[in-house]
This record gives sequence, C-alpha cells and structure tokens, in this order.
Amino acid sequence: MEVINAIGRRKSAVARVYVSEGTGKITINKVDIDKYFPSAILQYVVRQPLQLLEAAEKYDIKANLYGGGFTGQSQALRLAIARALVKINGEDKKSLKSQGFLTRDAREVERKKPGRPKARRRFQFSKR
Repeated sequence: MEVINAIGRRKSAVARVYVSEGTGKITINKVDIDKYFPSAILQYVVRQPLQLLEAAEKYDIKANLYGGGFTGQSQALRLAIARALVKINGEDKKSLKSQGFLTRDAREVERKKPGRPKARRRFQFSKR
C-alpha cells in the first residue's frame, strides 16, 4: 500500500495526514500523540474513526498540524484520518458518515464589530 494523504480543517486548525500500513503509531509534528495531546479525551477524539473500523493497529499515521487550539486541532485530525480511511477503503464511508466523522464543522469565530466590546456583546446601557 502506498502512502495515502488527506486534509482536515476545524475552526482555524489545519491537519495534513499521511497514512501507511504499520503498527498503529500516530506521530504529530514529529512528536508522539501521547506527548502532543496529553489529555486522554483529545487522544480518544483522534482515534475515534480508527476504533470504529477496528483499524487502530493496522496503520501508521504521520500528521502535520498548525493553527487553532488543541480542541480544533484534534477535531481537524479526526476529520483528516476519516477522509484518509475512506480513500483506502470506500466501503467504510457509510459507517464513518453515520457517526459524523466525515462532516466538516464549518463554525468559525465571528468577527468583532466596531462600537462593541465583542462580536455581539454591547456596552452596558445607562439611562441616566
């Protein structure tokens, strides 16, 4: 099997993934996943598509992550891994899609408007 690549995005985070046959090692920015995402919840989010297809020990994953925070990066990585798994085997698409792993979450931060402290928040109104 040749190396399969895919891209995933969430908020302002971008994940580029390279999947090859291997033993289940996940490397992010040349660092092991346990060091890059110390939180067990974020590691679980990244591994969700692999666990669904019971392919956690089949593939080695190398990922380049940049932008955003740790939550956005983990969800971008999950999308990229799911897309790569569909490229490897098209029959897996139905199960991944039903779990929502192939849906790009398009929510972005709303811009701050002039004359307001935040995007929608207004300054406190004073009657007198």
